[in-house]
Amino acid sequence: MSATELSKPPRLASTERSLCGWGRVSHSRARVITPRTTEEVVHALEQSTGAIARGAGRSYGDAAQNESGDVLDMTALNRVISIDPERASITAQAGATIAQMMTSLAPHNLTLPVVPGTRHVTLAGAIASDIHGKNHHRDGGLARHVDTLTLCTPAGDCRKISPETDPELFYATLGGMGLTGVVVEATLRAEPMAAPWVLASTDRTDSFDRTFAVMAGEERHRYSVAWLDLLAEDSRLGRAVVSRADPWPAERAAPPSGRPYPRSLSPRPSLEVPHGFPGALVRPSGLRAFNALRWRSARKEYERPVALAPYFFPLDALGAWNRLYGPGGFIQYQFVVPGGQEGQLVRCVQLLRKRRLPVYLAVLKRLGRKFGGPLSFPLEGWTLATDLPAAAPGLIQALDELDEIVAGCGGRVYLTKDARMRPEALAVMYPELNRFHAQRATVDPGGVLRSDLARRLGLCESA
Repeated sequence: MSATELSKPPRLASTERSLCGWGRVSHSRARVITPRTTEEVVHALEQSTGAIARGAGRSYGDAAQNESGDVLDMTALNRVISIDPERASITAQAGATIAQMMTSLAPHNLTLPVVPGTRHVTLAGAIASDIHGKNHHRDGGLARHVDTLTLCTPAGDCRKISPETDPELFYATLGGMGLTGVVVEATLRAEPMAAPWVLASTDRTDSFDRTFAVMAGEERHRYSVAWLDLLAEDSRLGRAVVSRADPWPAERAAPPSGRPYPRSLSPRPSLEVPHGFPGALVRPSGLRAFNALRWRSARKEYERPVALAPYFFPLDALGAWNRLYGPGGFIQYQFVVPGGQEGQLVRCVQLLRKRRLPVYLAVLKRLGRKFGGPLSFPLEGWTLATDLPAAAPGLIQALDELDEIVAGCGGRVYLTKDARMRPEALAVMYPELNRFHAQRATVDPGGVLRSDLARRLGLCESA
């Protein structure tokens, strides 16, 4: 055996597994490697001919899969490394979850400035998706609140970067779907938390036009979101429950009741959908009745105390809720249209209705101005997220039509949720792809970083 062979690190153990996203579609098999140190991440990239990092598997589509290649399961690198109460910042490893970080920040009366709709997302997954929350119109997405990243690349380096030291690579990584390197550690800015509550106000609208009128008014609240009923008939289509909230004010005494915080961030749900749940039980007729009940039971309220965890993560109360759609899974189609293009969003809703597609869940949010890298999703305007059963007849053709409407008005589809978009649509929606490819050419000249999504959309090809 040569000296060169003796100096090579041993190949990391791997297990072949079938993987899919949270939508439970587009399954593929890969060799799954679980690195436990930064050095093992570097070794895995050195030894691999094609790899992508994966966190908690909460990306809806195929972004964290790699057919016949390597997938680096980063969940073992899950420590919260440090908290600086004076600077209000937290440093954690890639696999630390939103729940872990919020739990660690709570004793210091701090919390995260931006959170997605589930507490189970990992830090590196949140960075790869440049997550946004109910407060994007006020606080932007995660890209505004990251100080530094430690990034391992196939070029052979593992370095700390920031907006000051390497802005192009830094922002290409925020929203870059894991294709510029493997994030192993990051430092985020935190914010003060007077109490683990929000003051929530609820309104109810009876039509899509009225929903828009309410949401488009002057927004004085920190958090804002609307649940839409897109199964309602006739003029009731698009009726909504609009929820707005603000952080608990420091001068006000917190309510004495509620589940203790941060224990309410525990990953154990009170109820879980079982394996093998028959998706046929969830039918449009039943959900139409459920939506009607939900809409009628929504009372107009003003500044009602709501605990932090159930307000931000309502779906986490039901474990494995994605099994409700049965073995066929579902597609979450989330898109954004720029401000001034509200009519095109209405066209999208009308197309879904015309094609008789059952939209089981629909959420409308207002987004603030664009900020971040070439693949960051948010644009100033309106984003609609819709859950549709993957087996619905005519779904893919209808979504292709929606892509044309969205791209035609300057909008885009959220890659973290995507499972079927075509590459020609991507090029229109994300016009700064050359900037992204330029960074990949620098940090991954051999094209090691690849995923099912990247191959499907041409993101792992050269510029």
